[in-house]
Amino acid sequence: MEKALWYVFVGSRGGANRIRIVRELESRPRNANDLASRLEVDYNTITHHLDVLIEHNVVEPGDNDYGQLYFLTDQFEQHWATFETISAEVE
Repeated sequence: MEKALWYVFVGSRGGANRIRIVRELESRPRNANDLASRLEVDYNTITHHLDVLIEHNVVEPGDNDYGQLYFLTDQFEQHWATFETISAEVE
């Protein structure tokens, strides 16, 4: 998981936006529309980043398709210290 986190947040383009998404989801689950609005990023960009975060088991979607909420995974939360280390280098 640690290698995946370095790749997702540092080794590929968009890491800074992905960190911002995780920070928003830290406080509570949100849908893509809400994230796009709060972060002032295009909706399609947000959905792309969410797909990358899902692929690397950082974020998981809820069950509802309409207004689908996104949550941080339990596995990711167990590596929160690594995320903080990584985000300190990016931010």
